[in-house]
Amino acid sequence: MSDTSSEGATPVPAAIRRKRLLWFGGGIAVVACGWGLYTLFSGSDLRSTDNAYVGGHIVQVTPQVAGTVTRVLADNTDLVPAGTPLVEIDPADARVELAAAEAELAQAVRNVRGLFAADARYGAEITVAQAGLDKARADWRERKAIAASGAVTGEEVRHAGDAVRTAEASLASARQARIEALAQISGSSLASHPGVRAAAERVRAAALTVERSHILAPASGMIAQRSIQLGHRAAPGEALMAVVPLDRLWIDANFKEVQLKGICPGQPATVTADVYGRSVVYHGRVVGMEAGTGAAFALLPPQNATGNWIKVVQRVPVRIALDPVELARKPLRIGMSTEVTIDAGHCDRRAAPRRTAQVGGTDIYDAQAKAADRRVAAVIAANIDAR
Repeated sequence: MSDTSSEGATPVPAAIRRKRLLWFGGGIAVVACGWGLYTLFSGSDLRSTDNAYVGGHIVQVTPQVAGTVTRVLADNTDLVPAGTPLVEIDPADARVELAAAEAELAQAVRNVRGLFAADARYGAEITVAQAGLDKARADWRERKAIAASGAVTGEEVRHAGDAVRTAEASLASARQARIEALAQISGSSLASHPGVRAAAERVRAAALTVERSHILAPASGMIAQRSIQLGHRAAPGEALMAVVPLDRLWIDANFKEVQLKGICPGQPATVTADVYGRSVVYHGRVVGMEAGTGAAFALLPPQNATGNWIKVVQRVPVRIALDPVELARKPLRIGMSTEVTIDAGHCDRRAAPRRTAQVGGTDIYDAQAKAADRRVAAVIAANIDAR
């Protein structure tokens, strides 16, 4: 039966039709073979997902003391280095407390100076009392020796004995007074005396309150989530704003659980961000997997113990550490969408990023404590040699 068109078109020979079918089948075979080879040699070890987002630390800026906000020195999108003043709280009350505490410390230093001086005075009194006792005993012995000859009366001998006992009592009293004085200062210097230390701690606490009225940036980064306004009565622990360290961002890639086979820390990964497109590629390494799926840590975890349960493929966040140099060249923001591809062909644990015991830290609070210590030392030094 020949091929004819219902409208009288030119018939297609069977040989041409057969040739076309051969070309079509051959093309399909070539494509299938190419796809198979690609999957065999490269694609089987790659894990990709577009359910990936930029993550980072959000460092909260909170006051350590209560007070009225008098100045706000930073706003959203400002880039600030660590230690930059962000907010100032009225320090008037704290300065009054500091002045009173400094006066108490000065008085305590002078009182302890008096105790050390009293010890020296009691030592001198013991020397005087010992000399008086030696003289009284010598007089008593001389009078007692000549009493038989009648040169002195018995009454004079008795008076000499009374003088000896009086001198002995004076010496004992001086020694007890010195023991009492030593009990106040024994085992301590002027600066380490308990009275001085107690007053010094009150000065240190008041000085810290004054220092903490200046709220500083705990880390370098960009200001975000500013909510504080002038005149607000801030309370300790209240979130005033946040600092986001843009040089310490990472990627949280949510892979399906069926994709996790072979993924381990240290494997290389490539990341493209929607903000820059595929022309910008970030290179990173797998840090590790989260301890559970996203559903397990949700505010309302799913309850699967029901009769109409349907299995749903879960996703597990995999953290990708980015190259800091590339991140500085093309900055990202927390929450941006990305696409991640992990090469899971090899698992070399030695290539895993090193972990540190401290994830974050700041020394601005240590600087404030050292400033308070200097204030205490200045007050003590000013009153040690005061005349």
